[in-house]
Order: sequence, then C-alpha cells, then structure tokens
Amino acid sequence: MTKKLYRALTIILIIVSLYSFGWVKGYSEEREVYLGGMTAGFVIDNEGATIIGVNEITTINGMRAPAGDAGIKTGDILISLDGKTVNTAKDIASVLSVYDGNGITAVLERDGEIILKIVYPEKDISGEYKLGLFIRDEFTGIGTITYIEEDGTFGALGHPVSDKGKGKPIKINSGKMYLCTVMGVTKGVRGKAGEIRGLFDGNEIIGNVKSNTVKGIFGKIVPNIKTSLTKKATIGDPTPGNAQILCTIEGNTVECFSASIIKAASSAADNKDIVIKITDKELIEKTGGILQGMSGSPILQDGKLVGAITHVFLNDPEKGFGISIKNMMAG
Repeated sequence: MTKKLYRALTIILIIVSLYSFGWVKGYSEEREVYLGGMTAGFVIDNEGATIIGVNEITTINGMRAPAGDAGIKTGDILISLDGKTVNTAKDIASVLSVYDGNGITAVLERDGEIILKIVYPEKDISGEYKLGLFIRDEFTGIGTITYIEEDGTFGALGHPVSDKGKGKPIKINSGKMYLCTVMGVTKGVRGKAGEIRGLFDGNEIIGNVKSNTVKGIFGKIVPNIKTSLTKKATIGDPTPGNAQILCTIEGNTVECFSASIIKAASSAADNKDIVIKITDKELIEKTGGILQGMSGSPILQDGKLVGAITHVFLNDPEKGFGISIKNMMAG
C-alpha cells in the first residue's frame, strides 16, 4: 500500500454494496473487513443528563441555590425528576412547568451508585422555576473509523467515549456519525498532545451509533451513503516489527504511513495490546506523531488489519497504545 494509492482515494464509492452480502461472524484468518482510516464526527446522546455545574439563581428574595442546597454535585448524572426520565434540558423544563411547590424527587447516579435528593426549585426574576444547574445532554467529538463489515457494522475509536477523568464508558441512548473534513492539525509536542481539527455537517449522517464500550463505539453505516471505502483486508494478529497506519490528516483523503510495533499481545487487561511508534518522517513533520482524533486509525501488517491506535504518549507523541483488532471486534 503506497501513499499515492491512498491519496487517490476520495469519497466516491457507494456503500450500498455492503448490504448485498450475508455475513457470518467469526474470527478466522479469512475474515475480511473494509479498512477504515476515515475521520468522522460523533454526536452521542447520553443516558441521563450529566451535571457540569451547580450555580445560584437570582430571585426576588436574593440569591438561591436549589440544587446545591439539596446536595446535588457537579459530576452527578440526573436520571429522573418526580419519576419523569431526564435526558435533556427540555425534560427538566417540562417537569418544572407543572411544579406545585412541594419539592421534587431527583434520582441521580453518583460514582456508580443511585441516590435520591429532594430539591425545592426557586423562581428566578423572570418568574420561571429553576434548579440552579447546568447540564450536558450530549457528547461531541471526532475520531477515526477502524473497519466496516459486509453488513454495514462499523467499529471506531478502539476506546470508550467517557467523562474526563473517569475512563468508564458513558451510558448512551443513541448517537450519530457524520462525514468529517479535516481542516488542519495542531502538531503534538512533548507534554502536550496535538489534535486533528475537523468540520462536520450535521446533515451528512453516515452512520448510527448503537453502543459505547471499553473497546470502542459501534454501530451501522446508513445505507446508500457515499464514503471512502478503500479496500478489504483480512484480520490478523499483531507482532513486533514493521507496520503501517491509515489515517486522514487533510480533507477526506485516507493515507498510509509507516510505523513500527514495539510490543504486541492478542489481548491485554487494559486493552493496551500494542505499543506503536510512528516512523514516517512526513507524518512526524506534519503532526509530530499521533494526534487526538486518530483514535481508531487502522494498524496494518503484511496487508492484514491487526489493530487500531487508541492513545498517544504525552511524553513522546511519536509513540502510543493500540488495541488488537480481534480484541476490539470481540466487543
């Protein structure tokens, strides 16, 4: 696989061909998948509303903090109010619109445990009841598609979408994957990870996210959507030695760059099965090595798909971790 070959591939093939064959899942060496390397944008609707701030509100009687006074904290996940499921700000507003002044039972998840709090909303100066909190009801970011199967199932990232600092997969209701164009990169340096800067159109849905796991995000490609299917490859096991990675660092063009696998295992307890080093001078010159947004980039050896990049070493952006493809596809 040459760089010229991948520079020549653009978003021109119709993915409907993915749906024209039956597929029996297995893990033989003959199993083939379409190679990824395409950058995609993800918008994931989480289950519950994550509280990202607890604040005071201005009332005719001064400053009040209903949520804070009730013991609700930043980082809690609001699951329901008075038995009504909460996933968005609109859900909260719906409950507050019929508030009768007797307090609201809030069901929250905190550090994996379910807790109950009674909160007494206050009217702000506009006359509307408020809880005094900020929430996040979706996660947005970019990453790289690793593979697409014959039935349209895709795998991406190789690690979970999670709250910062927690590392555990967030619970999701659904999600969308969008076509993403790379507009530029911020080069990585020692002590600071670089990143891919991408732009995606909210009207260009190319897939639906079904699950968020410790091994990546998975879902189905939307039928009849154009995408940059490059070629098929069989899956294999990583071994120390020369390798290549597929990624997009400009526009929508998937390129192939040289690398070296330093450490390889079929499955590690923390999913860090592979230690990989970028050896391609052109990629290092442009990016410094591995960037945020490259998570999911396919790792190839002898033409076989053997893994996906998952993390960059902050003290050496030319190196990073990866997950073996069989471990990733095992779910």
